[in-house]
Amino acid sequence: MKAKYILILLISMLFCSSCSEYSRLMKSSDNDLKFAKAKEYYQRGKYLQAATLLESVIIPLRGTEKGEEALYMVASSYYGNRDYLTARGYYSGYCKSYPRGRYAEECKFHVGLCYYNDSPEAKLDQTSTQKAVDEFTSFIQAYPNSIYTAEAQSKKQELRDKLAYKAFLNARLYYRLGNYQGNNYLSCIVAATNALKEFPESIYREELSYLILKAKYRQAVESVASKQSDRYHDAIDEYYTFTQEYPDSQYKKEALDLLQNAQKATGTATSAAPTVSTEKVNK
Repeated sequence: MKAKYILILLISMLFCSSCSEYSRLMKSSDNDLKFAKAKEYYQRGKYLQAATLLESVIIPLRGTEKGEEALYMVASSYYGNRDYLTARGYYSGYCKSYPRGRYAEECKFHVGLCYYNDSPEAKLDQTSTQKAVDEFTSFIQAYPNSIYTAEAQSKKQELRDKLAYKAFLNARLYYRLGNYQGNNYLSCIVAATNALKEFPESIYREELSYLILKAKYRQAVESVASKQSDRYHDAIDEYYTFTQEYPDSQYKKEALDLLQNAQKATGTATSAAPTVSTEKVNK
């Protein structure tokens, strides 16, 4: 037990000593000392202490080699501390102050990374996601042969897939609303079609395409009689478009069921017509 208390006492003394050293440094007017000690804190993973010291010397060291490094290190310190908003501001500041500086390439890449790390799940607002895509695109254009280019391209595609999924969720919501307070099937078709145009390479392309087929079919089913024939034929055409692109689709059976029902409804198949909802879409 005595050894345990001694150990606790030693740790407490070291902690107090460290705090005392940090306090003296913050009060010091020796900017070179502050800079040197900040680097030590940074290397030991004490990012908040490093950042605070570095912020106090950025202006005094501006225009010098140490000033450039201090600006880069304060950004990296906040990044290491997972304060991506503050880190992004400093990385952007470095790029503006030193567009051809020693760390310009890395800082520009990290602006995109900061937005990437702040990108929320797909159902939430995707402003940060789009910003990250834009920053990675800008980085790739500026540094096509960078050691970070492959990672930037990979993360950009990952984020575009998230945006495509967000678009899919929006289109699916319209589909689920059906004819509630209007023709939401048409809104679904428009939203999904726009998503396919904007994200042609997305991993959600098949889901979006099948959603269009389903929406066109349901729009026909729930339409007024005068519009049903044209809309059923539109759904039939969409079936062939879908199966041509995805002959082995995971939705192959469901798509075929929709086709057969549409054919029955238009009299192009011999079996009985499908049961049609009594609720009508007149838009």
